[in-house]
Amino acid sequence: MNKKFDLVQRVDFIKKMCSGKKVLHLGCTDFPFTKQMIENKMLLHFELEKVAGELYGFDFDQKGIDVLRDSGGTNLYRADLEKLEEVDLNENFDVIIAGEMIEHLSNPGLFLRGIKRFMNNETKLVITTVNAYCALRFIIYSLRGKGGENEPVHPDHVAYYSYKTLNLILQREKLNVEKFLFYDLGRDHRQFNRRVYNFMNDVCVKISPQLSDGVIAVCKLNKD
Repeated sequence: MNKKFDLVQRVDFIKKMCSGKKVLHLGCTDFPFTKQMIENKMLLHFELEKVAGELYGFDFDQKGIDVLRDSGGTNLYRADLEKLEEVDLNENFDVIIAGEMIEHLSNPGLFLRGIKRFMNNETKLVITTVNAYCALRFIIYSLRGKGGENEPVHPDHVAYYSYKTLNLILQREKLNVEKFLFYDLGRDHRQFNRRVYNFMNDVCVKISPQLSDGVIAVCKLNKD
């Protein structure tokens, strides 16, 4: 595994990984923000459609899938990511994108076992998730007070991951991490942040990329 922990832009990295490839995008609708993301030209699925050779999408939210279809999306499947054996699709993919979704799952091991049916020995599974040691979140959390109630966390998140914990759960499910990276605060998010927050983030990640917004693991099936 590459031990140089580069700092990248998440969307740019994902698009580069998917260029010209047969891609499966998990959590593709970003529901309930699907319409808003499409209108603002920020929906990752349609960004991937521009670069992928062939693109499929899984999501559990039927309303979001309907919105994507109405907007021209194809190869879309309703799927419970913890019950992937139930999906009526028999395909292998060059790249599988699991972007910002593993932290939503109650049973991530079930997901990691289920996704293998769509992988072959050359498939790259790209997992991105928020960083447990993100310095900006620590700073915001410390300033908010209220005994910990006002935590800067998505209301649907049930877990945080780090280099060690993400590697461990992948190893347990017989997936080999080829590359581990950190991703910086996205350019699309910076415009909505206070300038002082962006400044604090930039100072922290300059000191160490391990304090960045999120982490990326690029995995393959363990051949052993």
